[in-house]
Amino acid sequence: MVSASDRVKNPARTSVWLDRRTPSRTRRTESPAGLDRNRITEASVRLLDAEGLAKFSMRRLAAELDVTAMSLYWYVDTKDDLLELALDSVYAEIAPPREDADWRERLRELARSYRELIVRHIWISPLAGTYLNIGPNSMLFSYAVQDVIRATGLPLGRQTGALSAVFQFVYGFGTVEGHFKARCDATGLTQDEYHRHAMGTIRAQPHLRAIVESSDDLMAARGGDTVEEMRERDFVFALDLLIAGIEAMCAGAGSPTPAAQ
Repeated sequence: MVSASDRVKNPARTSVWLDRRTPSRTRRTESPAGLDRNRITEASVRLLDAEGLAKFSMRRLAAELDVTAMSLYWYVDTKDDLLELALDSVYAEIAPPREDADWRERLRELARSYRELIVRHIWISPLAGTYLNIGPNSMLFSYAVQDVIRATGLPLGRQTGALSAVFQFVYGFGTVEGHFKARCDATGLTQDEYHRHAMGTIRAQPHLRAIVESSDDLMAARGGDTVEEMRERDFVFALDLLIAGIEAMCAGAGSPTPAAQ
């Protein structure tokens, strides 16, 4: 069994996807019946969704699968390996964009799917910033994103910047949205109830009330009757701004973007 410290000592162990070693356990007949890496990965995702990253452990996962903790080490060497597998597996939930759609619509589809993924699996936010994200499903997502960015008509040297602007925005937006939703779920309140409670508490404090009241007109102009509607309006408009920025940069560089279909 390879310890987590080996990831530091041995660069080949910095990712489960870079491991090309021959499995150390060759006595496959002694592996637990009905257990395989896919089943372990699927159970990990369910457990992470239900209990979160902080409570996740090999021992807790073994209990979920009704096997011993040591049984899991037939298929993974460390908990890090398993988290990488779980992370990559959920990227399969992102459907490829329509091939016949304009790049703007394809970009919107990918951005929305990525946001929904982060909100649905809130634990992937810290993992995506920790691991290499070079698993097969993650790479397919990266390819789809790059394909759309290439279709914008941006000069090659500016394409990675545009990619970062859009998907780092989505990553941050989805992470905040996911945490807010999780906080509301933990209290048993709806998002609207939680928002009203929080704003009422703030307005009750004189040193904070003035700050909130100064933004009342801004919030009113934002539109939307619910927290989710307000958030959706913000997301759509922010994404439209980024797309308009890409179009403007193309025009400034003398490379007009392909016309919308």
